[in-house]
Amino acid sequence: MLRVATWNVNSIRSRKELVFMWLERVPVEILCLQELKTENHNFPFLDFERLGYKCYVHGQKAYNGVAICSKFGLEDVFKGIGDARFDVESRVIGGRLKDLWLINCYFPHGEERGGKKFYYKLEFYDAFCKFLEKSFSPSDRIVLVGDMNVALEDIDVYDPVVLKDTIGTMPEERQALRRLLDWGFVDAFRYLYPNKVEFTWWDYIGGAIWKNQGMRIDYIFITEPLLKSLKDVFVDTWARKKRQPKPSDHAPVVGVFEL
Repeated sequence: MLRVATWNVNSIRSRKELVFMWLERVPVEILCLQELKTENHNFPFLDFERLGYKCYVHGQKAYNGVAICSKFGLEDVFKGIGDARFDVESRVIGGRLKDLWLINCYFPHGEERGGKKFYYKLEFYDAFCKFLEKSFSPSDRIVLVGDMNVALEDIDVYDPVVLKDTIGTMPEERQALRRLLDWGFVDAFRYLYPNKVEFTWWDYIGGAIWKNQGMRIDYIFITEPLLKSLKDVFVDTWARKKRQPKPSDHAPVVGVFEL
C-alpha cells in the first residue's frame, strides 16, 4: 500500500509537534505539506529524517512554501511551473517515484470578485493548466494534491446559501478548478464517495470545527490510470480538533493506493 497525505499546516515551525504526533498515528509513506511559512534552512529536515523521510522543500519566508516528505527517493524534482509571474512565490513542487508523478501545490487564496488577488488566483490556475498541458499527459500516472482554495460543489460547503458567491465558491473559481478535471484529473474523494459531506478546512473563529461549519478545499486529484489502484480517501479531523498543540485550520487528507 502507498499512503499519500496532503496537509496545509499553516506554518511548519508552529505545527511541527502536531505533525509528528499525527505521523505516529497515521504513518503515511508520502506527506505533502503546504503553507510552510519558512525558508528552506529553517525546515525540520533532521526530524523527518529520523522517521525515515527524505524531504524536498520549496520554502519562502513568512508566506507560502510547499514540501514533499517521502519514504522513497524522488527523481526529476521540480519547483514552480516555469512562469516567472508566479514562480516568485513558492507554491509548486513535484517529483517522480518510478512511473508515478507527485505534484504538490498551494493555490492562491484570492479575494472578493474584482480585486487584484481575485484575478491573480484565476491567472495562476490558467498558468498551472498550461504547465500541465506542456509537461504531462492525462495518460501519465499523476497524483496532484494540495490546498486548492476552492470548494468545487455546493456539497463541499456547510451552507451553500450563506457562502454563495464568497471566496472559494464563486463560479469563476469553480470553473478554474474544473479545468483540472477537464484536463484529465479525477477528484479521488468524490469518485469514491459521490454523496458524502466532508470538509477539510474550518475557520478558527466561532468554534467552526465543533459545529462542522467547514469547506472542502484540500484535494487529492489523480489521473485515470490510477483509478484501479485507489482504495480509500479520508479526512483525519483528529489533527484539526486537537486543542494542544494548537492545530492548523486544515485537516490532513489521506489517499490510499494499492501500488
